[in-house]
Amino acid sequence: MGYQTLNFEVETGVATVTLNRPDSLNAMSPAMAKELHDVALRIDVDSSVRAVILTGNGKAFCAGGDLGEFVAAGDQARTLILQMTGDLHLALSRLSRNRAPVIAAVNGTAAGAGFSLAMAADLAIAEEQTVFTMAYTNAGLSPDGSSTYFMPRKIGDRRTRELMLTNRVLKAQEALDWGVVNEVVAAGEALAAAQKLAAKIAMGPTAAYAQVKQLLDASFSQSLETQMELEARAIASQVASVDGQEGMRAFVEKRKPQFRGE
Repeated sequence: MGYQTLNFEVETGVATVTLNRPDSLNAMSPAMAKELHDVALRIDVDSSVRAVILTGNGKAFCAGGDLGEFVAAGDQARTLILQMTGDLHLALSRLSRNRAPVIAAVNGTAAGAGFSLAMAADLAIAEEQTVFTMAYTNAGLSPDGSSTYFMPRKIGDRRTRELMLTNRVLKAQEALDWGVVNEVVAAGEALAAAQKLAAKIAMGPTAAYAQVKQLLDASFSQSLETQMELEARAIASQVASVDGQEGMRAFVEKRKPQFRGE
């Protein structure tokens, strides 16, 4: 299926989703949110996908929501926003719950919804010229795109409040220092760095990665004892899995494991 606001391809176990509204700095529109939802569903049912890259075309990763469309909607703006966030949030939920780790290749400005997308990814690589800002309250709006869930978990409550209440702008190195991203690379190199990382992840124990994602997402809502029980059940299932058996044998035999994602 062809898309109007993004590009999508799957190659050698890696799905790449490229936001493709460069003339609008890849601003999040209702159409883009709907297409992201569709892509997330396609990834969810494709067992060949073992890593996902999310990036942008042009000078920006995503400059936030397309406020022009919201204004043009007039009295229907509330309904439009509910439809758009419904699609966007379902897309993010599908990607978060999917077994494949998601890597954000942040190739330029990540504002508003763009910042939210980067925070929702499991890992993030930013180019040195990138800036991050929440920006929502500058337009009299409140955050969406899962940012109020992922941001406090990943960088802490105090820093999240500062970003959301003051719209502080973080440069790439500051974003690295704060834990917003995992790595900073030279301009034009985010996608290549993400592809290298994704290729490595796609050869790894995909089911074990899925367990990591599930355990970490659950950790803030469980007691110590419940979390440890979840850990016990997860590692027990992995011990009995194809990749678990292969990984343990490879370790004992002092060779590189050949994981199948099972």
